[in-house]
Parts: sequence; C-alpha cells; structure tokens
Amino acid sequence: MRSRRRHPLLVPVLLCASAVLVAQPTTAAGEADTRGGLSAEVVRLYDEAALATQQYEAGRREADVQRGRAQRLERLLARERQDIAALHGDLGRIARAQYRSGGGLPHTAQMLLAESPEELMRGQRAVWQADLAVNNAVTKSRRAEARLAADEEKAASAWQTLERRNGELAKIKRGIEKKLEEAQWTLQGQADASVAAGACRGAVRLDQPRTRFAQPWVAPVETYKLSSGFGSGGDRWASRHTGQDFAVDIGTPVRSVGAGRVVKVSCGGSFGIEVVVKHAGGYYTQYAHLAAVTVEQGGRVAVGQWIGQSGTTGNSTGPHLHFEVRLTPQLGSGVDPRKWLATRGVRL
Repeated sequence: MRSRRRHPLLVPVLLCASAVLVAQPTTAAGEADTRGGLSAEVVRLYDEAALATQQYEAGRREADVQRGRAQRLERLLARERQDIAALHGDLGRIARAQYRSGGGLPHTAQMLLAESPEELMRGQRAVWQADLAVNNAVTKSRRAEARLAADEEKAASAWQTLERRNGELAKIKRGIEKKLEEAQWTLQGQADASVAAGACRGAVRLDQPRTRFAQPWVAPVETYKLSSGFGSGGDRWASRHTGQDFAVDIGTPVRSVGAGRVVKVSCGGSFGIEVVVKHAGGYYTQYAHLAAVTVEQGGRVAVGQWIGQSGTTGNSTGPHLHFEVRLTPQLGSGVDPRKWLATRGVRL
C-alpha cells in the first residue's frame, strides 16, 4: 500500500506550484476553454445517467420476470398444498380400508381364519398392495412437502433479491441525476453571465462522438421531444415562430445537421448563445438558446459534429434547442425545418 506520509521537500514544491496556478489568468471572453471543464462534466454525467437508467430499466424488466416467476411459484404452491391435503386424505382412507379388511391382523391369525390357501393368498396380496399403497403415498407426501418448502424458500429469496437490487439501482440513479442537475444549472449560470456581459466564453473542447454517419444529414439532437413548430403562434413571439424547437435538457450535445462552415457565434439578444452554419447549396442552419459552444467562427464542421450544448439563454421559457433553416444568415428568411430535413431523408 502506498504511504500517505508526505516527503518534507514536496510541501514547498506544492506550495510554489499552487502559487503559479493561482497566478495564471482565467479564461477570457472569446478565448477557447481547451479543457472542456464543466461542459465535459455535464456530458460525462449524461453518459453515466443514461447508463444508470439503462441498468435501472433492465432491472425493472428483470423484476417483472422475477415477479411473474414468483407468482407462478405461488400458484404451484397452492396446487401442491391441495395435493398434500389429498394425499393425507388417501392415507386415511387406506388405513381405514386396511383395518376393515383385516390388514391389521397378525400373519398367524390370518392363516388360522383363512378357509383355503387361495383365500389366504388373496388376503396376503390385498395386505401387500395396501402396504405398498401406504408406503408410496407416504413417500409422495414427504417429497411434495419437501418440494413445497424449497419452493417457498425460493420464492421468498427471489422477492428479497428483487427488492434489494431495485433499491440499489434506484439509489445510484438518483445520485447521478442529482449531480447532473447541479452541473447543468451551474453551466447555465455561466452561460447567463456570458449573455449578460455580451461576450462569449469561447469554445469548449469536448471529445467528439465516435459515430461516423453514412448519411449526409442528421437531426440536430439525438434524443428529443418536439415542441413549438415552424409558423406556430403565441404570446412569446412578435410574429410567427421562425423555427422548430426540440425539448431537451440543459447540456445536451447539439450537432450540426450537415457539413458546413460556422459563419456566426454570438452571445446576447433574444437567441442567447447561438451558432449559425452555412451548408452547400446556400442554406444556413441556426442553433439557439445554447449553454455552451464547441466551435469557433470560421471553422469547418462535419455532419453530426457537436457544435454546442443546449440551454435556456436569451428569450427562453425553459431548456430547449431552437433550430432554424434559412436562405440567408439573417432572421426572417427561414423555411420549415421539418420539411427541409424530410427532403434530405431526416424525418423528425
């Protein structure tokens, strides 16, 4: 085991190192955060939460299987109890019949009372058959009782294991979700501060997904629920809604729907933190209300590349991604994103 005792020369070295770290300037507005920091932590916690959810759901499915098995055991136990009761009844009837037929007499008395050898043989055969029936019934009854006890123990053990495992999985899931929620709102707080200052914090560096898309176009987020659509009305907009909203949690990775070049990264205004990408054919896509960006203006992006993380900056009533498709980089030239993506093989 490695010793916890510190080397005496290590203390001043650590103090000097900490002084150097304290003296280093913090990341300025517009400067790239090469470490990823909180954004990377949110993505990591998303992955952990997803894995915990998968394990929890798998546990629930297994619990359903175990519950069905336990219920089948209960039905089996009920039938076995009925069988044992019937066996006990059979034993009583056999004993009474044996007593009435003289099966309880000694062998010598049976020989004296028999009128012929044939009658004696018949009596002996009846006694032998009755004894055999009694022995078989007793053996069967004992086996059924032993099987009943084993099945009862098995059913109880299955239920105990089920409750314990489900409790552990639920506890792990709640713990990860709590950490994720705290990290999400911390990330959102940093984003709100950037918007209030009117200066972006710079691109954060995240490990890009390993997925390589064979198709040229994808949806802007992987998992989502559609909310406000293109052209819908409401009190939140001065006119009609200019894009398609995707209801997602804070920190959800946002990806470029296709290959292109980043023509705008800005913070402030009604869209909060936003990214605009120009694609081949003269179309532009906008990704707004972000909590962080992972690209620089002027950079090239590939299809499905993470370009930011969703949030609720700007004129937003809750966490979501506002996605637009435009004919120009400016607001007011939008087309229906769902129809535009559908013509490119992406159905939302």
